[in-house]
Amino acid sequence: MSGAGEGKMVCVTGASGYIASWLVKLLLERGYTVKGSVRDAYDPERTQHLTSLDGAKERLQLYSANLLEEGSFDAIVEGCEGVFHTASPIKLSFSNPEAELLEPAVSGTLNVLRSCANSSSVKRVVITSSMVAVSKNRELKEDVVVDESWFSDPSYCEEQKSWYELSKTMAENAAWKFAKEHGIDVITIHPGLVIGPLLQPSVNSSAVLFLNLLKGVEPFPKATCSWVDVRDVAYAHVLALETPSASGRYCLVERCANASQIIKILHEHYPTHQFPDNRMSNNTNLISPNYRASNEKAKRLGVQFTPLEVSLKDAVEFFREKNLVSI
Repeated sequence: MSGAGEGKMVCVTGASGYIASWLVKLLLERGYTVKGSVRDAYDPERTQHLTSLDGAKERLQLYSANLLEEGSFDAIVEGCEGVFHTASPIKLSFSNPEAELLEPAVSGTLNVLRSCANSSSVKRVVITSSMVAVSKNRELKEDVVVDESWFSDPSYCEEQKSWYELSKTMAENAAWKFAKEHGIDVITIHPGLVIGPLLQPSVNSSAVLFLNLLKGVEPFPKATCSWVDVRDVAYAHVLALETPSASGRYCLVERCANASQIIKILHEHYPTHQFPDNRMSNNTNLISPNYRASNEKAKRLGVQFTPLEVSLKDAVEFFREKNLVSI
């Protein structure tokens, strides 16, 4: 265990989530005391995978908190020198995007930042954003390279009815505005489609998409996606806190690939399995161009990206162990 966090306290919002669970695990391994917020701290189904982590008994404190309840994070962030804000609504289906996605994402982010601004201990806030807040743009064309200078266009998101993309874009924009007005040191982390093994008991949205691709339950989006390992995302958050020179935005992408390219990689690991070829996208009918994403800034921060082949295989093996897929 690295002692980088020994004697230090940090906060992780949405601690039971996919990325956050790995982040909590890593922080405990590095010696931090972690104050984590969850919807219900007394629900063992949501928290047991956290309370069973090494070091959790001594250095993990869980609190119930509501993103939309102003002031509900005041006590949680107090005493913490770093705050990781990972909590944000992710829904694949909804009837009212304003109420179910946009308002919780923006108001929740501002609620956490207000608590940080009111605290004398918080030195840096690391916010989990997404590549969808970077690349949803009219300028995205074939073979273009997307980097941290790109910002998704809210009007284009709305025009395309890309409500999740809009929620992440609006939340990030609100965070930068608030940080500037209140002098808060904020860093935003922008992972692509996150893949790899899970710690939490429930299958999250990005894992569901990959699981559907494996099982052929429904078509995978006909789009080029940016992919990254969940463990690399967690480590990037820690580096963003621990590196004094870290600043601004960080794109986390190992590579960009569409479904047909993912299937090709999986065939190499599982040559006897019949993958659902009729369900996969190919280069001739993509609804988004084959773009690329720069990860140079993240590498300079210290992130060593796990090859996509390893991430995919580890995810498949996890699903096999849980009897969610037979390959």
